[in-house]
Amino acid sequence: MALHVPKAPGFAQMLKDGAKHYSGLEEAVYRNIKACKELSQTTRTAYGPNGMNKMVINHLEKLFVTNDAATILRELEVQHPAAKMIVMASHMQEQEVGDGTNFVLVFAGALLELAEELLRMGLSVSEVIEGYEKACKKTLEMLSDCVCSSAKDLHDIKEVTSLIRTAVMSKQYGNEDFLAGLIAQACVSIFPESGNFNVDNVRVCKILGCGVTASSMLHGMVFKKEVEGDITSMKDAKVAIFSCPFDCMVTETKGTVLIKSAKELMDFSKGEEDMMEAQVKAIKESGANVVVTGGKVADMALHYANKYNLMVVRLNSKWDLRRLCKTLGAIALPRMTAPTPEEMGHCDNVYIEEVGDTQVVVFKHEKEDGVLSTVVIRGSTDNLMDDIERAVDDGVNTFKVLVRDKRLVPGAGAVEIELAKQITSYGESCPGLEQYAIKKFAEAFEAIPRALAENSGVKGSELISKMYSAHHEGNKNIGFDIEGEGPALKDMLEAGILEPYLVKFWGIKMATNAAITVLRVDQIIMAKPAGGPKPPQGRKDFDEDD
Repeated sequence: MALHVPKAPGFAQMLKDGAKHYSGLEEAVYRNIKACKELSQTTRTAYGPNGMNKMVINHLEKLFVTNDAATILRELEVQHPAAKMIVMASHMQEQEVGDGTNFVLVFAGALLELAEELLRMGLSVSEVIEGYEKACKKTLEMLSDCVCSSAKDLHDIKEVTSLIRTAVMSKQYGNEDFLAGLIAQACVSIFPESGNFNVDNVRVCKILGCGVTASSMLHGMVFKKEVEGDITSMKDAKVAIFSCPFDCMVTETKGTVLIKSAKELMDFSKGEEDMMEAQVKAIKESGANVVVTGGKVADMALHYANKYNLMVVRLNSKWDLRRLCKTLGAIALPRMTAPTPEEMGHCDNVYIEEVGDTQVVVFKHEKEDGVLSTVVIRGSTDNLMDDIERAVDDGVNTFKVLVRDKRLVPGAGAVEIELAKQITSYGESCPGLEQYAIKKFAEAFEAIPRALAENSGVKGSELISKMYSAHHEGNKNIGFDIEGEGPALKDMLEAGILEPYLVKFWGIKMATNAAITVLRVDQIIMAKPAGGPKPPQGRKDFDEDD
């Protein structure tokens, strides 16, 4: 009989074999803080226009070269439970405002790093949390005083370009003016008077070749497809859209046909041909001259489409079909029937264009107020174009945020230093032990300009002391001048480096909540992972498959 080995008394006694548990400051809290610090230091070097790129290879061996924190985290698949909380906060920021993900990571990492110092000094976790909560509440009140201007007219392309420029700059430093202009045109052209803006209505089409500056923007949609038939362009197009294959209808029931002679065989196939021709003719007679289908195109149908001068385009994605319906004001028909005038869409120009060596089908509207617009991105490599696409996403999201709230705060570390200065003086006036935590909260803001400075090769502490002295003189909008020599300063309002108020508001809120949640954990209990024994790695003693 197997010998029963008694377990050590305590918490471990209650758990199954293989379960782990950590508790207390040393084992749980400091460990969690260390993991979050590591994560924040990874993305910190990617912050700002001079941020470094990361090369991430995900589990499918796809290569990403980017400095976009949201993409890096999504592809990393972080496993540590505490670090995952900060990743979730950053994802929430991405969903809420679409920008400022790296700000959340850097700020939350700084808060936890400083919390560790306080805990080692002897403060209790609850005092640190209380101080952070107070400071966060006060910061969000003070943030509205830091607003330096607000967007006046979001239908003015020139103004929108200047507002989007900052968001694009952090991803594509050097091309920001050109790209911001494209994104502004795309956003303004589909921004209705009613004020409802949908991010999904700005599409991106990436075509390899040429350079970034060859990118363009047009009203309508662009698909990397070729047309099926002989007709390659159509002006003033009436478009019939089918979500079914462009083929003859197949009956629901199975039937057997008995053919006794060659004549019957000829008549049978002729009957099918006549039916197909009748269907295509009916579509043509309804006034349609372009057919878009979501399935395969039969050879017979294509022959008749060419005979009746119908342009045929095939789209594989049902999402693309839906978007095209939205753009053209059409209804996708589930079967091959002649469309009514209400079900047909209208487009000023449908044509094939060769961009580089790629054939694209363009559905173009001549009028400005279309429902969708497309930014055609050109670039020398796929990775570069993916990165430009992320910059476009950030720009479009910034526009969406400005539609919700037009207020703007100065960028480049100006608003952070101003808040740090005010929160420090607020901490001085608090009587309890939480004043230490409030002062540390203010100090955490310094991580942002410090990261900007270090990524630009400037001494962080020297820059921060310069910025503090400028802010103490009452210059609220003074921030770090990236293009200057050494730790140079500049008025951000004049330079046009502005960030939406909501990006900072949600960023501070998310980062503080994430940091507090991590601090609140005092015990980690991990059950034994499910699943049987793992197969041996390296397959040393396995037979080779034939």
